[in-house]
Amino acid sequence: MVLKAVFFDAAGTLFDAREPVGHTYARIARKHGLDAEDAAVSAGFRRAFSSTSSLAFGPGHSEDNLRSLEREWWHRLVRKSFEGLGELDNFDDFFDELFGYFGDPANWAPLPETHAVLQDLKDTGLKLGIISNFDYRLYRILEGLELRPFFDKITISSEAGFAKPAREIFAAALFAMKLDSAEAVHVGDSEHMDARGAQDAGLRPILIDVGLTGTPILDGDVARVSSLAEIIEVMQLLRTT
Repeated sequence: MVLKAVFFDAAGTLFDAREPVGHTYARIARKHGLDAEDAAVSAGFRRAFSSTSSLAFGPGHSEDNLRSLEREWWHRLVRKSFEGLGELDNFDDFFDELFGYFGDPANWAPLPETHAVLQDLKDTGLKLGIISNFDYRLYRILEGLELRPFFDKITISSEAGFAKPAREIFAAALFAMKLDSAEAVHVGDSEHMDARGAQDAGLRPILIDVGLTGTPILDGDVARVSSLAEIIEVMQLLRTT
């Protein structure tokens, strides 16, 4: 079947935070009375994230309710991240600043090759979409980084009701673009969330593996590249096989 579309993960694939997330958490926490090492905060975040249910609420909620649910989800996660590290002067004040920080496009940066790669793909007639376990702040970030116009559809877990690697979020994105799974590939930087999730949903995965050296490789049904820039070469190969 002819490939018609490319879906992308968002954070870590198309753009990244301008400074390490653990450093940001710790830096802002110090402004609110808690002095903790970056490494300890990062470890706390990883523990909290791994034990927290997915950021996924689904249709049937009003927009205002969804925004409240997203914020409450992050509030619980961030509070859990700081368990055992001490007390903040006022957790809600700290959280307000942190949540606003990560919603500001100025604190994110596109990968150097992102705009060129997306433009090249659009020029070949492919549709582009995003499948992300992000919340509504993604829309503003994409606008601010001048990435939003490239995409025909954006599917985020909080609105879809399912989070990667669940096949349902991939199915929702395909349905929105009127595509069969065999007509699309998905590009991301997580083996579990992106590559295996897409594969289980019937899409062809392209995994960005920064540890890869040499040319792109086909590892079973997964195409592996070392950077976003190599996507063009892989897409040319996939469209002729």
